[in-house]
Amino acid sequence: MDRAVFLDRDGVINWVVLVRGRPYSPSSVEKLEFLPGVSEAIHALHGAGFRVIIVTNQPDVATGAQQRAVVEMMHEHIRRSFPIDDIKVCYHVDEDGCACRKPKAGMLLEAAKEWTLDLGQSFMVGDRWRDIQAGQAAGCKTILIKNEYKERPADNPDAVVNSLLEASVLILSNGIAGDHK
Repeated sequence: MDRAVFLDRDGVINWVVLVRGRPYSPSSVEKLEFLPGVSEAIHALHGAGFRVIIVTNQPDVATGAQQRAVVEMMHEHIRRSFPIDDIKVCYHVDEDGCACRKPKAGMLLEAAKEWTLDLGQSFMVGDRWRDIQAGQAAGCKTILIKNEYKERPADNPDAVVNSLLEASVLILSNGIAGDHK
């Protein structure tokens, strides 16, 4: 079985748009700007044999604030830029009650089945409580990227870091332990 590093998209791979302290997705491919160190981190993880899989909630499609085609163009841009094995997307809002929307683990479980992944040896890296809860529900180790969002905090991630690059160093050094909170 393979191991994976699941990555949230907005706030992990690319900058978010902050509105009154709340994170939102960029509105176009032109506004999709990668965070510092992302290329190095993804290449290092992939080079070490991890499957790199993006798992992202994109509810703006369900609300009509974003077009699905624009989200798919952003994902094509990401695929051309980095060695990404898969991208799982939930286009629902919480009220839809789907199994794929984080904090539920549906996207991670689907990827695990498709890619024959050992979730207990895999990692979920995210910047919000929803990412951490989804990773925990799937049985992954979880790493929170610090943020200044005005929303509920994540409960008990395995580690807290400043960036995806820092998370990748921690993963590759097998340094996930309670001393990184």
